[in-house]
Formats: sequence, C-alpha cells, structure tokens
Amino acid sequence: MSTIEHQRLAEKGNGLVHPWQKWGPYVAERAWGTVREDYSSSGDAWNYFPFESAHQKVYRWGEDGIAGFCDRYQVLAFSPAFWNGRDPIIKERLFGLNSHQGNHAEDVKECYYYLDGTPSHSYMKYLYKYPQAEFPYEDLKRVNAHRSAKDPEYELTDTGIFAEGRYFDIVIEYAKASPEDLCVRIEAFNRSTDPAPLHILPQLWFRNQWSWTDIRQPMPKITNDSSLQKTLCLAADDSQMLSPTNLAFDYHLGKRYFYGTEGGKPLFTNNENQTPDQEFYKDAFHRTIIRKENALNPKEEGTKAAIHYYFDAVPPKGSVVVYLRLTDTPSSLKDVEKIFAKRRKEADEFYATILPPKATVDERIIQRQALAGMLWTKQLYYYDVNQWFEGDNTTFPPSNIRENIRNKHWRHLNSMRILSMPDKWEYPWFAAWDLAFHTVTLGLVDIEFAKDQLWLLLFDQFQHPNGAIPAYEWEFSDLNPPVQAWAALQLYNLQKKQTGLEDREFLKKCFLKLLMNFAYWVNKVDSSGSNVFEGGFLGLDNIALIDRSKNMEAGTTLKQSDGTAWMAAFSLHLMRIALVLAEEQHSYEAMATKFFQHFVYVSHAMKIMGNKQYSMWDVEDGFFYDVLVYPDGNYYYSRIRSLVGLIPLFATDIITHEELDQFPEFKRNFLWFLHNRSTLTKECAIPITRGKHRDYLLSLVDEDHLQKILHYLWDPDEFRSEYGIRSLSKYHDKHPFHYKDMFVGYEPGESLYRVKGGNSNWRGPIWFPTNYMILDSLKTFSKAFGDQLKIKIHDENPVTLEEITSSLSNRLISIFTLDSSGRRPFTGASSLYSQDPYFQNLILFYEYFHGDTGKGLGASHQTGWSGLVANLIDAMRR
Repeated sequence: MSTIEHQRLAEKGNGLVHPWQKWGPYVAERAWGTVREDYSSSGDAWNYFPFESAHQKVYRWGEDGIAGFCDRYQVLAFSPAFWNGRDPIIKERLFGLNSHQGNHAEDVKECYYYLDGTPSHSYMKYLYKYPQAEFPYEDLKRVNAHRSAKDPEYELTDTGIFAEGRYFDIVIEYAKASPEDLCVRIEAFNRSTDPAPLHILPQLWFRNQWSWTDIRQPMPKITNDSSLQKTLCLAADDSQMLSPTNLAFDYHLGKRYFYGTEGGKPLFTNNENQTPDQEFYKDAFHRTIIRKENALNPKEEGTKAAIHYYFDAVPPKGSVVVYLRLTDTPSSLKDVEKIFAKRRKEADEFYATILPPKATVDERIIQRQALAGMLWTKQLYYYDVNQWFEGDNTTFPPSNIRENIRNKHWRHLNSMRILSMPDKWEYPWFAAWDLAFHTVTLGLVDIEFAKDQLWLLLFDQFQHPNGAIPAYEWEFSDLNPPVQAWAALQLYNLQKKQTGLEDREFLKKCFLKLLMNFAYWVNKVDSSGSNVFEGGFLGLDNIALIDRSKNMEAGTTLKQSDGTAWMAAFSLHLMRIALVLAEEQHSYEAMATKFFQHFVYVSHAMKIMGNKQYSMWDVEDGFFYDVLVYPDGNYYYSRIRSLVGLIPLFATDIITHEELDQFPEFKRNFLWFLHNRSTLTKECAIPITRGKHRDYLLSLVDEDHLQKILHYLWDPDEFRSEYGIRSLSKYHDKHPFHYKDMFVGYEPGESLYRVKGGNSNWRGPIWFPTNYMILDSLKTFSKAFGDQLKIKIHDENPVTLEEITSSLSNRLISIFTLDSSGRRPFTGASSLYSQDPYFQNLILFYEYFHGDTGKGLGASHQTGWSGLVANLIDAMRR
C-alpha cells in the first residue's frame, strides 16, 4: 500500500475538499429526463425535458457531457464534443431512448467504455466510438418504436454503422500534474481504410447559477487570453460569481487557464436559454458550425467556450491528437506527454497491488475495467428538494399540483455530494441498495471513499427524521432492501484485511443511525405487529404478480417472504456490529442481545405467521413463499419459486464458543433465551458441536430446510444457470403461475411486463447483487456444516457447499471472460465483439444477464453492481 497513488489517497485536505479529488469525472452522462429537471405539473420528466432540448435548454441542477470532468461543486465543467460533418447536431452528449420510446424502456444507444482510472483521478481513460456516417438517431427511434416487448432492443451496433471500420475510436485521457493542474489528451483513431473528416470541440463552461432567481446574480466569465499568454489559451474567472448558495463556506476556484494545441479556433457564447434579452446562448456552437449562422460573441467572452479543431482528413488507420491543460497558474503544454506517461506508470503500479496474483490476463482486464467503471460513475448529485418544490423565481413558481406527484415528505433532502451512480446515463441518481453494493467494490481501491459513500445515506440531509433511507429520486419513499448494515460490516472487514485497521468509529456512527432505520421498519412496515413484514417494492421490480409498490385492496396484505427475511438479516447484521463494538465497550452486549432476540422473533413469525394457521415455509414444496392474507382471515400462497424464497438464506451468522466466552453478558442472555424460549429458538439457533465446544448457527433455515432450498438452487432445471443463479426458477417456463387474470412465467431475457420504468426484469435473468449475497451466505453455511452437507442433483456427483460456492463464482466470472470461440457471453451473438479486435477486449457491465445465455441486458453501464465481479475475481484468484 505504498504506491504514489496510495500516498495521494492518504493526503489530508483542509477538511472540506480532498485535494486530489477536487477535480474528477463528476459530470452526468444524462441530465435531461431526470426528476430534478422536471418542473411539469404532471411529473412526466422524460417529455418535459427531452433529449432534443438538451443542446438548447440550460440545466438547473447539473450538467452532462461525454467523458466530462468538473470541480467538486461543478462551478466549472469540461467535456469534449465532436462532429463528423454529417450529423444534424454536434455530439455533445450521449443519445438514448426515453422510457416511452424504447421497447424495453429507456436505453442508451451509444458505444462508450470506461477503460482505466485511479481513485484520486490522477489518471482516467475513456473510449467513445463515433460513427463516420450520419448518426442514426431517427432509425434507432423508428425501429425500436415498431418492436414489441417480445423483441430484442435495436442497438447502435445492429444498424451496421460500424461496418468496415467506418468509425473513430476517440480516446479521452486525463492526467493531473497536481491537484489543481489537469491535463487532457484526446486522440481520434480512424479505423477505416479511407480518410475521414472530424471536428473536435473541447468545451469549457460554467454551470448556470446566476439566472434562476428574481434578480440575476453576478456572472463568471471566460475570455481569450492567448495574446497575454503568447499561446492558445482561454481564461475562466469565477471571482464575480457568488459562492454556491448551499455551502456553509466560501467556495471559489479563482482564475483558471485553459491551454490548447495550436491550430484551434476559440469560440464563445453564454450558457443561457434563448430569450429576448439574451444575444448569445447555449447552442451557439451547433448553429455556427452546422448551420453556418453568426451566433458567436465577437468580443470573445462568455460563460461557455470551446476550442474548435478541424481535421479535414484523419488518415486511414491513423490518428490525430489534441492536448489541453486546465490549471490555476500560467503554464504550457510542453511537458504534458511526460505527465501522461508518468501517471499511466503510476496507475499500473497501483493496480499491481490490487489485482490478485492468480488472475489470468483476461481476468485482470475485466477486473481493471470494472474498477474503472466504478470510478468513472461518480457524479455530483445536486438536489435541494425543498428548493425544487418552492422554485427559484417568485414570478414563475412551480405548479402546486406537483406536490402530490412525488417526494413531498422529503423536503429535508439536500445534496451537493459526490455520489456513486448505478449508471450515469440510465440511472444518473443514487439508489439506496445499489449504493450499498457499490461501496463493496469501491472498497477494493478506495476504502475511505467507500465508507463515506455508505455514511451519506445515513447523513441527516439524506436519512428521513423518521429513520427511512431515501430509495431513489423517482420516489424517495419506496423501500429498498435494508442492506446498509451488511455493507458496513463488509467495509469494516475489508479494511481490516487490507491494512489491519479496525475502524470501530465508522461502525459506531453507522450503527446509531441504522438503529433509527431499524425502528422505522419495525414501526412502519410491520402493520400487524407480528414481525411479518409487508415491505412493498424492495427493489425486485417485477418479481411478483403485482406491483408491490402499490397498496393492496382494502384489508388485504401481502406478507412478503423477502421483506421478512431482509429484516431477519438486518437484525443479525446489527447484532454482529454490536458485538464488534462490544470488544471495546461492553455496554454494546445488551444491544447484541436485543438484535439476537429480534432475529429469533422474526424467524419464528415466518414459520407460524403470528400464531395463524399458515406459514411462509411451505412444507409440501420445501420453499418460502409470499402469502396473500384477506380481510376474512383466509390466505393464499403465491407459489412462485423466485429469489423471494432464496433471500431467507441471507439471514445467517455463526456465534462461536470463543465469542460467548468473550462477551459474558451476551452469553448469559443468549443461553437463557435458548433455554427458556426453546420453542422459539430450536429452528433458528442450531447448535454445532466441534469436539468439546459448541457453536451456534443462527439461520432462518435448519439443515433440513437448507437441503431442500439448495436442491432447488443447484438444480439446472430450477435456479442454476451456466452463468449463475437465476432470479426465477426455470420450472415456471413450462409451469407459469396463475392468479386471477395475472400470471408469472420464466423470462430469461427482457421482460414482457413493464413496471418501474419497464427496463428491469427479475423473472429469470441473473443479477449480480443477489448472487453475491447468496455466495456470502453459502460461505457461512459451509463453515457450519463443512463437507457433511452435500447436494446431489439428478445423476451428477454430490457437491459440498464450498464446491457450490466456487462453481457459482466461476460461472459469474465467465459471463465476461473469453470462451474457446473468442466470444464473451455478455455480448450475445454479436460478431462485432468477437471478431473486431477493436471491440474484443471492451467490457460492458450490464444491469443483469440472460438466464440461459449470459447475454447482457438492461442498462449497459451499470458497473455499480455488476462491478461486483471485481470482488469475485479478488476472492477466487488471490
């Protein structure tokens, strides 16, 4: 841990902004179509601010761009733009279909890749593939509009636009000479055998913070400083602009110098909407270059600027390069290439300490790109919900109707934080359970940032006063699974393993806020007080017959196996945190007792449903199911074999005899409860005799139940795929489950049923976060039962839990690795990825994967949780 990059991460800042993380890839890849930019009265964010308006209309809450960089509070932003001489608009941002246009809802229709990056952002590398023919905007809209939910999505690679290499590979690299000195290298490779023209427009602009209020605020300015610097240079000065209003301290960048390779032409306009009182506005470069209009500010000043480079013929199989530098002191470009060479070498040295020694060359490529994706998908998440409701200008207040659309109970939420996004195009907003999984992967490269990310969910400007954790901006009140305590333990143990440091202060502050969240679940989500939970949505968009975010008919409740299991797991994770804290403060033993007992009550309730005549455990099938309870007391099993019935495996832990001896108060309470409440504990606190000692397995399933569940899990005709664990049993392919006029069938690919935007499917595909937690649980069961418990399926050899864990890990990794035919399963049948050498080693981390083929589906850049493959490689190859 002694590389230069590690030393950067260890540097101390002024307490407000870490010096090396002041500048980073914090620009969204889509700001249009978001809730923050939606000021409609209908809540139709996609149509209120569509892609077609994005190059003209100014954003209120944050900027977007291709491979964009900005400062910590996005006062000043940079992003390259391109034009191939044929497109109807300059390529400033990534194009995609909105939720209404795609046959499987929203979907980015571009080819771009996160190739490399360091956690301090001292070095970052991004690849954008730009067609030389006119970008097929209308073709992508038209074909997808005519496709049904049964058809696959029509992607950019399906249009044939990359045939014969008629595209540019544009590599954008960043290297910091110092925390305040940012070098940029843009190299465009012509992959075709013919010369092709290309315009490159590095753009620098100030986020508009001055035009929203009744009275316009002072503006910053970008000017042409070339004559003073005696080289091509623009100067950006924010000294006249007010400090961002949400900050409790003054924040100004000071004067910045923006150098560019000679031969470019400076362009100037303002980052403004087109209004009668504005002469220069946002789309001036588009109108000047494409429409040949006179739209630029002749005074060579404004709040948005670019340097226009035109290459009339990029040579076949050749390239052109543009260098840039944004710095706080006068400088030049003369040493930029040396800076890049040094930072690339330092990045290699850093990853030499991260990548496991037994990983193959291919696995190292996958792991490094997964980690790069995690680092590239950081974003400034700026959202003051109260300000959003109230509006900025009293003359034009938002409609009162919007108060009842979403988030009216979340006016306290106020963010100007750098947050890890699930996908900066498809999901350019944080999600509560996504972010918890992100931290586990981020912890491999930047444990302090990972811990900080988890803490932000519990911070008072995020967590609701009632203890709820905000789900995601489309509806903060939706419930995501309570995995934050699990993530806190993962990070604590990871840091202990990495450095030997046991950060109990981190655990303690998380624990105190998680107590509030636990109380919220108990008081708000257990309506009957029987420890059986109606958790609602719980992140599994369409796994059930009905949309679980919606209320049941009067008097009817859905007792959710997964909701109750998540609470059991939550109890055990809080118990474990309390025991860790009790190593230094014995008063926490009482809290460990409390959560152990709560786990027992939840476990018992799942079996007897609050002393009713039914149980979530179906004895006949040997599986957990949801139960629909009617007002008259009758009930109905939702006999769908899905993750809902596997999630009870997540609630498991082992209390060792050494721990009982270490914590005498907890031991007394624990053993008293086992002796005096044996009817409650006999099936969830299972003694394990090891020689003269006795340990205890805490679990919702005993050995018999576990055998039955694992039989389903390991059966290839049920959950086991060649690429991991399916979210719905393949049994339902031939045996769909029917209830009234609804049914659930096995759908290994894209869903036929639209809910929550319509692009997510839990009815068959493989999802990394739940697979990861299954593996985590299997490791605990393996410790408990060892080789004594074996699973035999059909005519296969019996396998131990350790063998199942290893096999599943390798199956998940194999989604990305090259097979014997030179194909990566996530690419499906695409010959482009298997045959074109410029595509073959480019990895996409999809939202989920086809249950039978491993093909990537959903959001194409959701490294946020499919990046967990980096953790699997680390665990399996170290």
